[in-house]
Amino acid sequence: MVLFTLFFTLGIWCLQQQADLPDFAWAWSLLAFPLVFWLKQVSMPHTLVRGLSVLLFLLFSTGLGFYHAAWQATQRINVSLPEAWQGKEIEIVGVVSNLPRVHDRGQGLMFDVEHTITPHVHVPPYLYLSTYQDANNPLPPFRAGERWQLTVRLKRPHGSSNPYGFDFERWALENQVRAVGYVYNKGLNIRADALAAGWNYRLLSWRAAILEKFQTTLGNAPYAGVLIALAIGEQSAIPSAQWQVFTRTGVNHLMSISGLHITMLASLAFALTYAMWRRSTRLTLLIPARKAAALVALLVALSYSLLAGYGVPAQRTVYMVGAVAVALWLNRQFSLAQILSIALLGVLIPDPWAVSSPGFWLSFSAVGLILYVTAYRIDSRSGLQQGDALRASPSYYDLANEEADSIWNRRMNTFHRVLREYLTVQWAMTIGLIPLLLAMFQQISIVSPIANAFAIPLVSFIVVPLTLLGAALPWDVPLWLAHIAMDIVMVGLDSLNSLPQAVWTQHAPPAWTIVVGMIGVVWILLPRGFPARWLGIIWLMPMFLNAPEPPDAGHARIVIFDVGQGLSVAVQTQQHALLYDTGADFSGDADSGNRVIVPNLRAMGIAELDTLVLSHDDNDHTGGADSVLQAMPVGWIRSSMPDDVLQADFNRTGTRCIDGQAWDWDGVHFTFLHPDASPSDKVHDNDQSCVLRISIGQQHILLVGDIEKLAEARLLNQHRAELAANLLVVPHHGSKSSSSDEFVAAVLPEYAVFTVGYRNRFGHPRPEITQRYSDAGAELLRSDEDGAILVNMNAQGLSLERHRQAHRRYWMQ
Repeated sequence: MVLFTLFFTLGIWCLQQQADLPDFAWAWSLLAFPLVFWLKQVSMPHTLVRGLSVLLFLLFSTGLGFYHAAWQATQRINVSLPEAWQGKEIEIVGVVSNLPRVHDRGQGLMFDVEHTITPHVHVPPYLYLSTYQDANNPLPPFRAGERWQLTVRLKRPHGSSNPYGFDFERWALENQVRAVGYVYNKGLNIRADALAAGWNYRLLSWRAAILEKFQTTLGNAPYAGVLIALAIGEQSAIPSAQWQVFTRTGVNHLMSISGLHITMLASLAFALTYAMWRRSTRLTLLIPARKAAALVALLVALSYSLLAGYGVPAQRTVYMVGAVAVALWLNRQFSLAQILSIALLGVLIPDPWAVSSPGFWLSFSAVGLILYVTAYRIDSRSGLQQGDALRASPSYYDLANEEADSIWNRRMNTFHRVLREYLTVQWAMTIGLIPLLLAMFQQISIVSPIANAFAIPLVSFIVVPLTLLGAALPWDVPLWLAHIAMDIVMVGLDSLNSLPQAVWTQHAPPAWTIVVGMIGVVWILLPRGFPARWLGIIWLMPMFLNAPEPPDAGHARIVIFDVGQGLSVAVQTQQHALLYDTGADFSGDADSGNRVIVPNLRAMGIAELDTLVLSHDDNDHTGGADSVLQAMPVGWIRSSMPDDVLQADFNRTGTRCIDGQAWDWDGVHFTFLHPDASPSDKVHDNDQSCVLRISIGQQHILLVGDIEKLAEARLLNQHRAELAANLLVVPHHGSKSSSSDEFVAAVLPEYAVFTVGYRNRFGHPRPEITQRYSDAGAELLRSDEDGAILVNMNAQGLSLERHRQAHRRYWMQ
């Protein structure tokens, strides 16, 4: 079973790496599996028969996982919004199917469509909708479980495509969201029912009631969001500043519904049920106490998981508790590896996309590490299991003979055993998850062992029980006690977070170093007594030492990020890095800086910026600047914005970008061509954009921000000879207010890049503008179709990679 599960998982993972779904005509090859049984009957050497049987079994397991995931994907992709109905007004009736998330511009909510009022249109059954505040046409707040008749405008799911970062389109497919959109405020929007029928909506209403109770009781208490997350799994309630502390101290796994919390509650339920059940002869004769306790533990784990949203860690724990319960009821013994396999299959069969989730790998890897360092460990010096060696020692028997009835000694032995296992597990988590954390997040917490040492017992045994009591009981006291306990935890975490080297951040390690690092982890965590365990450290080193090679002198690496309707460009030379604009601030705590730019810069090996250019004061160009400034050191800020604006918005001052400023980095020449030294209040912000020319020999790239025809005319008058460029990031995203015929003719780019959002409300790029560049002989690239554009530049020319095309997955548009 264990081998089947591992290779079934491998097959699912292989499917998620495909650019297109496979032809199911090849699925017939799975019928070769009966050959395993036929081989056992033929007259061949036993070793050969066994080897062929195992090989066919593994191929069958991999193929079954592959085609199972492909079948699931086909079913979901076939349920899509018709192209013709994108952006059209559609009237639908359905139910709010999650706890709506409030942001500064409105709400975000999941919506289950029951039927469509607009004739002749097919709408997918599950939508993600946004609402936006409109003083003239206000919408009432939506509540979980309500039935509404809405007028919506929809489009197919589409996310940014960058080398590193969140994949929205995969998330949408995994969550069955086949259309996204917004509620049209001017349309007919009526609440039909306060609560729709169905157990799932009833459960949602309970979660909403708990949320409201917490908000009413705790108000603006600083850690109310943490308690909400621990009770009902709403991690969005935790402010981003607190999430940053939890991430930097390595305790973020405790601030949501984790397997640890569910296991603790299930174990408590088992112990209490067993203690009480065995006191009744009648109940014990009816059902053995262990079976009854296992059933109650399973029900508690399932209830808490459902209340918390049933994420991957919760699912894994429920399936493991369920496997133990089934084993007890069937009077069978499952190995720990079999129990983990059952949990793995339980997660992947309904949700094969889970293999692409960081939470999946971290959750199962953590459990695997715990089992590896605690279960069936043999002391290599004595041949006995750890623990047995202690009991077999003469000192143990001497003590037992002298003080056989000593309760104190028994308790101390238990305490020492528990402490030893706890420290062993913490050591395993600290070392064992390093490869995955570096691969997924490019950072590890140095202070994590210390933080977890006091946070785990306080959060798991005090904060969580008090929080759940506060959710279940009509009194407010447990919630305030939980908040006080959380306040104590935060004192320690804030102290650790303030340390200058609390977190190690670095580049994204190559894939082969991750595999080698995992081998090193296994070697380091071998049982005590194995020789040369320290050699495992050598196997970990390639992850840290194999940094991405910077460009050579006279070369530059440019990344035009896909930040939707906005602009951000990174330029890396041999020893320097520049960032031109930072994309948009989306809503609340989410912006292009923390979602796209910072993760990608870190993965590229850029730990600090020599220069940050903020071309002009528009949200889609400066919205992510604050996140970038908080995440990494920045040498200089150059901008067309005055210092008072920079100070008010980012608490920094900068140098004004002025025509004629120039510098050289590692054989790469940078020049500002605009604006001039005397800014005018009468000139629109767009026309004040910093225009930056990047040159290596006769190769040029032009970054022009949002300049319009007035600034283009000035450039033509002052710098006509310097406008010619191999690559132009088209001004103002392809607006008709820019890209005059004369400007396009002067630049005459080989490549024209439009940085635009998918089906953006401005209609960028305008068809007449794209035609203008096409007529000029430029090759057109669009961030909504091509994703991030990766450019390698040297004196001989430019080479480009379209990330969405080069790294395509079957779920991408």
